[in-house]
Amino acid sequence: MKAFTIDRYGKNNGRISEVPAPEIGAHDVLVQVHATSVNVLDSKIRRGEFKLILPYSFPLILGNDLAGVVVGVGSAVRRFKPGDEVYARPPEQRIGTFAELIAVPEEALALKPRNISMEEAASLPLVALTAWQVLVETSRLKKGQKVFIQAGSGGVGSIAIQLAKHLGAFVATTTSTNNVEWVKALGADIVIDYKKQKFESVLQDYDVVLNSLGADELEKSLSILKPGGQLISISGPPTPQFAEEQRLSWVFGLIMRMLSSSIRSKARKKNVSYAFVFMRQSGAQLDEITAFIESGIIKPVIDQTFPFESTAKALSYVEQGRSKGKVVIKLV
Repeated sequence: MKAFTIDRYGKNNGRISEVPAPEIGAHDVLVQVHATSVNVLDSKIRRGEFKLILPYSFPLILGNDLAGVVVGVGSAVRRFKPGDEVYARPPEQRIGTFAELIAVPEEALALKPRNISMEEAASLPLVALTAWQVLVETSRLKKGQKVFIQAGSGGVGSIAIQLAKHLGAFVATTTSTNNVEWVKALGADIVIDYKKQKFESVLQDYDVVLNSLGADELEKSLSILKPGGQLISISGPPTPQFAEEQRLSWVFGLIMRMLSSSIRSKARKKNVSYAFVFMRQSGAQLDEITAFIESGIIKPVIDQTFPFESTAKALSYVEQGRSKGKVVIKLV
């Protein structure tokens, strides 16, 4: 089968090549990939930023989102059958959606929402699960609370705004000048043009911050939170709790304790909490998200669609940081 692979870590490497079709375990579902999408995570993996905690072997097939059709199932699979239209984010140890076929554990899969296309479905799993695990699972965002979602025009931000509004929250976000009105249309109550204003000078007394940017924005976010507020980052630094969840060695736990010690200490002094969320696969949560999509509460946001032959161009486009919503790769 054809797949987009890398043979080593580094920027701008990768090519479409022929690789063996995946083997199916007893609990696996073999999916013909109709569409996939590009995430910032793909570029970080390609550069080797996770090589210490996710020791991939080469050649490595990139890709963390998929929508497609089931073409085979393992002997223990009960929820899916050939012909089912599905979507998923595979486990981080088993990525590889930039390919014609992928074997995905049954528990990571969900039936594709009936009211959207394969391309739209492929744009959702990673960003929707991230938004869900930050806002619903971790912060337990409630009606009437105030949430600041950074980078509202990005893949996670564009979905998180919609989800937060459905949960009844007051939503503030940031974006560039050209995207202000577009982000307002997603439902944000306050949209800050980061080229003209500093969010920390405009916002105050927020309950939750979803941080997806760098260390500077992370620290500035502390100043807008009320006592008891929650600073939740999807871009790091990781915490000792994350090391425990990933079952990493005590050495990595110590490293992550050191990496996050400063922000955790500053958060305690402000009487707020700090958490790092590294999105995990979940077919059950995707089932809940599917209900929101089919009822029109969450709508996919796609910037551009590239053919599979242009996967390298799609990655480069996302790395420029200018896409509104998601960038999709179409295989079928």
